[in-house]
Amino acid sequence: MPVLELPPEIAPRPTVKPPPFRLCIVDQSSSNPYRARPSAFVLSFVLNIVVLVIVVSSGHWMVTHRQAIRQQVVSLVTDLSPYILQPSATQAGGGGGGGDRDKLAASKGSPPKFQREQITPPAVVVRNEAPKLAVDPSVVGPPNITFPANSIGDPLSNVLGPPSNGTGSGRGIGSRSGGGVGSGRGPGVGPGEGGGIGGGVYKVGGGVSAPKPVFSPDPEYSDQARKAKYQGTVVLWLIVSADGRPRDIRVARSVGMGLDEKAIEAVRTWRFEPAQRDGQPVAVQVHVEVTFHLY
Repeated sequence: MPVLELPPEIAPRPTVKPPPFRLCIVDQSSSNPYRARPSAFVLSFVLNIVVLVIVVSSGHWMVTHRQAIRQQVVSLVTDLSPYILQPSATQAGGGGGGGDRDKLAASKGSPPKFQREQITPPAVVVRNEAPKLAVDPSVVGPPNITFPANSIGDPLSNVLGPPSNGTGSGRGIGSRSGGGVGSGRGPGVGPGEGGGIGGGVYKVGGGVSAPKPVFSPDPEYSDQARKAKYQGTVVLWLIVSADGRPRDIRVARSVGMGLDEKAIEAVRTWRFEPAQRDGQPVAVQVHVEVTFHLY
């Protein structure tokens, strides 16, 4: 009969006592490889003092010069007064706009030089860096107007970056069209049209000719005015576009009796030989008199 043998007894493992905890930074004995160096503490203290002095001094400088800083920022954003042409019989206003269908609004900057004729529209972001014929960009306007020599952009924009040609179209910089700079239409600068700078559209004078009506049918009489045998002259304010079509018609002087509406209806059908500036058709603001009289 086989005898069942028991497995040999396993000797118990000796108990290992963990070494005492020792904070390496506090322990400055020569056996501690991580002992602190006094020079590191001194260097850190000096750097913190220097940073604190810079922060305090810069804050003190900004407080004492806050008026100058505010004036400089305001000037950067809004001061275009030296370049604005005031409306008058001898000065022409106008403006322009553009864009490259970018997702961002046009970035701030200065427009390029003003010339009587434009060959290359301005651009903040140049798409073609190697054109066959390199020509300096320009905008249409009085050549005597000069802006500070900064990076090209829209002077009325509040966007300081990143660089963008704007959300408009037709080349140029801005939010509308025309190859100019700004929120207008045309190759000029600003919210106006047709070139130049100053806002609004051109006015007759200052080198801008008056538009001439080439098709101007008489208005119809209103029944109310005809029955009352009422006569008068309606004065309309309107813009004659560069294509000779009237738009934005408003009543400047009313006569009532339904004649104001009849005058607007008639003038909407008129066609003009457009105004010109330097041989180019431009949009102008004019007043038109429409007279109603019974024969």
